[in-house]
Amino acid sequence: MSPTPQPASATFPRPGRSRKPRDRAKIVPTLVLALGAIYCVLPVIWVLIAATKTTDELFSTYSGWPSFNGGFTENISTLSTYADGRFWWWTLNSLIYAGGGALLTVIVSSMAGYAMAKFRFHGQKLLFGALLAGVLIPQITLAIPQYLLLSEIGLAGGYWSVILPSIISPYSIYLCRVYAGAAIPDEMLEAGRMDGASEFRLFRSVVLPVMVPGLVTVFLLQFISIWNNFLLPYIMLANDDRFPLTVGLYSLLNRGASQPALYTLVITGALLSIIPIFALFLFLQRFWRLDLVAGGLKG
Repeated sequence: MSPTPQPASATFPRPGRSRKPRDRAKIVPTLVLALGAIYCVLPVIWVLIAATKTTDELFSTYSGWPSFNGGFTENISTLSTYADGRFWWWTLNSLIYAGGGALLTVIVSSMAGYAMAKFRFHGQKLLFGALLAGVLIPQITLAIPQYLLLSEIGLAGGYWSVILPSIISPYSIYLCRVYAGAAIPDEMLEAGRMDGASEFRLFRSVVLPVMVPGLVTVFLLQFISIWNNFLLPYIMLANDDRFPLTVGLYSLLNRGASQPALYTLVITGALLSIIPIFALFLFLQRFWRLDLVAGGLKG
């Protein structure tokens, strides 16, 4: 049999030629991502290397390699005993602020986001517009008004002065609204209502299991935001015993102007303050792999 004739206009690309333009188009985005990764990782690497050096090594000559002369263990020991273990007290305060504030944010945001996504009421569009406006407002601009309000009711200076302003997060409510609207079918809610489930039972047994991956994201983002927050606790708190890590390390840095030995403690403390964030991210990562609808059906 003779081969089927091909049209004269048909052209066949030579092997290896069609991929080159595509490969070249990927070079620029890859380089941008690589530069962004280097920009984010370099400060962490510098802190990791500087934390292994003693005070003399840190200020004498800088090298890009860590020191193996026992400086890291010495820095941790000195940091642990400084001011009767004040660093670990600041760490506990940060865990209380970030953990408690993030948990309360998840509770409030899940209820508000679910209600805005699945219920119809008067003023809903106006409320959603106000929510978007709250997302666009930088939280740093609200620190002074929040301090004045909390000082009027006698809460400034305590733990609640840092936790309360972080409970209502417009961005977290917006994320929960979008997630609830996309992940929760109306048929599932109607089936629950037909079975006689109350709205609270429906929210607890059907809605929350479906929203677990979204709520984990909200918890992680809010935890990191509160953990890294500096201005709000700096304004609200005056007692050194209630400082979080950010404000506590800043106070150590100010004292380092007259005591250079404290600089190594600040660097070591900054390194240790990163560990809970990594641990929390690795622990919560498994919740993002859950089956969304199957979780709701099992509830």
